[in-house]
Amino acid sequence: MTLKACVFDAYGTLFDVSAAAREASREASFPELAETWQSLAAIWRDKQLQYTWLRAVTGDHIDFWQVTQDGLDYALEASGLDKNAALRKRLLQLYFNLSAYPEVPAMLATLRAEGLKTAILSNGSPDMLNGAVSSAGLSGQFDAVLSVQDVGIFKPAPQVYAMVEQTFGIARNEVLFVSSNGWDAGCASAFGFETLWVNRLGAPVDRLAATPQHTMKDLSGLPALLAQQNHA
Repeated sequence: MTLKACVFDAYGTLFDVSAAAREASREASFPELAETWQSLAAIWRDKQLQYTWLRAVTGDHIDFWQVTQDGLDYALEASGLDKNAALRKRLLQLYFNLSAYPEVPAMLATLRAEGLKTAILSNGSPDMLNGAVSSAGLSGQFDAVLSVQDVGIFKPAPQVYAMVEQTFGIARNEVLFVSSNGWDAGCASAFGFETLWVNRLGAPVDRLAATPQHTMKDLSGLPALLAQQNHA
């Protein structure tokens, strides 16, 4: 079966979720981040994801931007930085304008030149996603930017993945879904997508019902993988 669309998770896959804390740590206004930005970024990301899972289970859906703020507030308190309002404001500003990983622009341009449909499928709210796409210089590189806000539940609920079928009118096995989250790639495999796990951190495979069919350390090899799959 020919792969007709390449669909990307956004945060951690296309956009560097550690960039906000890293960039703030380089600013003279926040010397307290020099030794703590990595742990702060890790706690922030972990809590952001945990809150989406819990809200999906309980049916208590809210905007991802609020989840992002809640995760940051937890991380700041856990790091002893919760009294610094200026730091909180700056971190949120930087998160709204995350940079893309260095290989992303050229990779997307190659896929587009080869005629593949490209899309984002993300927990992010439309405003967040549009802000990230624009600030990273990726405007015009996607046929669709899909947010879970349209279905009112976070990943890995199957109705999120079903948005791709509904948008493009193609079969599940005609989609390559790409995520840096092992659980996301695994659940998308169970849904019926061909999947690529971008394992940037060298993590073990999640023990779930299904596992990703492909694994890479970054996105630079994605065009070659798609060419290989479509000419096998």
